[in-house]
Amino acid sequence: MLSIAALQAVVTVNPSVGEPSDAELDAIEWEMPLILAEVDLLDAEIVTLDRPATMLDERRVRRARNRVLAERRDLTNRAGLARAGGVA
Repeated sequence: MLSIAALQAVVTVNPSVGEPSDAELDAIEWEMPLILAEVDLLDAEIVTLDRPATMLDERRVRRARNRVLAERRDLTNRAGLARAGGVA
């Protein structure tokens, strides 16, 4: 029978493994407006899954899609400015 004690020591040697780094947390924060817009779009689409979409539902989905597109555009523009050193 194999002992799992040796395997357990490997798992618990470095408890910070698996947690996001500071750079990853910064990237998530940078993309948070887009993430929230995509969550809103998903919520709007979920509402229409179990019943026929009303005009209000269609408008909500359309606005959510437009918000996602706008956030993607803004994120791309911010990334371009960051690469260019903020000079436009």
